[in-house]
Amino acid sequence: MQVNKPVGREAAARKYDILSALTAHGLAGDQNRQRLVLRLISLITTRYNWQRNELTMGQKEIARLWCVDERTVKRDMARLRALDWITVKRQGARGRVSVLGLDLERILLDTRPAWKNIGEDYVSRMTDQPASPTVANVVPFRRAEIGPAEGCWAKMRILLQAEDPSIFDAWLAPLTEAGQENDILHLTAPTRFHAAYVRSHFMARLTVAANRSEPGLRGVRLLP
Repeated sequence: MQVNKPVGREAAARKYDILSALTAHGLAGDQNRQRLVLRLISLITTRYNWQRNELTMGQKEIARLWCVDERTVKRDMARLRALDWITVKRQGARGRVSVLGLDLERILLDTRPAWKNIGEDYVSRMTDQPASPTVANVVPFRRAEIGPAEGCWAKMRILLQAEDPSIFDAWLAPLTEAGQENDILHLTAPTRFHAAYVRSHFMARLTVAANRSEPGLRGVRLLP
């Protein structure tokens, strides 16, 4: 899934699609998820710059908007960063507020299971988005059946398949676990070409899945 910036002629519709995905995801969860998602949506609709992918807002301002104290702001912003939904683009210094960004691809991947609650027309529209030319024109080699995975990689496979079944089946399912060293998970690809392609396009997904499956991991290394 490649997310284009919501700018241009279809910008308004794209923004609504992203906000709809967040809304459906929040409503499908418990009250804690609902509250966190609502607070994120409030930041997006009041202060987020879609074109530059920038959110600049101090903790006091956020606390006032959310009607909470600053401790709650710190806690929930840390949760959003842990989800990889919010990233720090420029760290604040000398009294300046940090410039934050949104990882829209990660948000859409995480909210995807709730899309069906909006309707089949929404699912069709979101899944029929054209991929980048590189992804569309490269076809993976046919592969032999892969045996069941164990440990951390087994947990990661469940997450990755739920995010995007077609990408998982074509590029991520053929990977196999080659052990861990210094809190780094080693995965092996069937060919050098396969490994290079996954490194170029899907390492962020692998890293997030690894952190969510086993929080102690520091990263993922792909072989050969």
